[in-house]
Amino acid sequence: MKETNLFKAFFESEKAGGFILIFATLISLLLANSIFQLEYLQIWNFEIGKHSFTEWINDGLMTLFFLLIGLELEREVYIGELSTLKKAALPLIGALGGMIIPALIYAAFNYGTITQSGVGIPMATDIAFAIGILSLLGNRVPTSLKIFLTALAVIDDLGAIIVIAIFYTSSISFLNLGIALGILGFLFILNRLKVNHLIPYLIGGILMWYFMLNSGVHATITGVLLAFVIPFGDGGKKNISYKLQHILHQPVALIILPLFALANTGIVLNSNWYESLNHSNSIGIILGLIIGKPLGIWLFSYLGVLVGIGVLPKDLKWSSLFGAAILGGIGFTMSLFISLLAFDNNEDIILSKIAILIASTIAAITGFIYLKFKLKKD
Repeated sequence: MKETNLFKAFFESEKAGGFILIFATLISLLLANSIFQLEYLQIWNFEIGKHSFTEWINDGLMTLFFLLIGLELEREVYIGELSTLKKAALPLIGALGGMIIPALIYAAFNYGTITQSGVGIPMATDIAFAIGILSLLGNRVPTSLKIFLTALAVIDDLGAIIVIAIFYTSSISFLNLGIALGILGFLFILNRLKVNHLIPYLIGGILMWYFMLNSGVHATITGVLLAFVIPFGDGGKKNISYKLQHILHQPVALIILPLFALANTGIVLNSNWYESLNHSNSIGIILGLIIGKPLGIWLFSYLGVLVGIGVLPKDLKWSSLFGAAILGGIGFTMSLFISLLAFDNNEDIILSKIAILIASTIAAITGFIYLKFKLKKD
């Protein structure tokens, strides 16, 4: 596989975002368990117009994260690593396995319990965190492995978005949903009329977000929908889709995702916090991410190549692909996001966050050590 300049820029951006994400999480955990605990937690609970600061981040700013994911997915589908069935088959099949197996493992421990709604939590891969860890290995990482992991994570994010839209939607206001979809239809017409000014799409996107927020469907879905009605054209630098993606990269990686991490990982750990790891919810998340993810990604990829659906790149070995599959167990951002939607009980949310952080850390360290020795040996 060839590494394009565009892909390289995206990879570098996600790498920087991954390091900042790790730093923000450590800071948040330290402050939440320090003498500044009360003041720190009050920051995120401060209300602005009937909503807390955390809610504005999760429901508002994260929409821009989903918009960036949508724009990247659109680019990959049109001219990137998902533009042909041959290119897309391997990461597509791998991502599918990486969602199904973890979900089954979680369901095996939680089906019929009050926490069964958390089945979507271990299905996600954090693209910034995973790429950040992979980048620590330097130039020894084959280009095809970088591309596989990036494409897999992008597809995985799409899967998580679909799961959120279908399974984590509360009671629906069809009036507000109808208005939101009507605005989407209007923006699609502008697209077909080749209106290449960004302002009408951004204004329409804000209005669509407002009505989606009040419809019962999670408002962040607006970001993905908006991405696919913004004209892509030939994908060149003069196109508004390219310009918007370029504008969003740094604010999302350097501001929005770190803010999300700070706001949602301020977990107060009591003296017996480790006892929560015996809970079926925690077991399902941890095993889903550190066992289900690599098993699902590798096994489905192998079977896909075996039956002739996908093709393994010439410079990539199955053993190296397994290392990338281990890094796929870094759930973090999307897993944290889904846990907020899955549970109403604050205790269940906190237990899920602890399990996600532990599982993602184990996946990151294990994947890094495995690939360090495997690639060095190769």
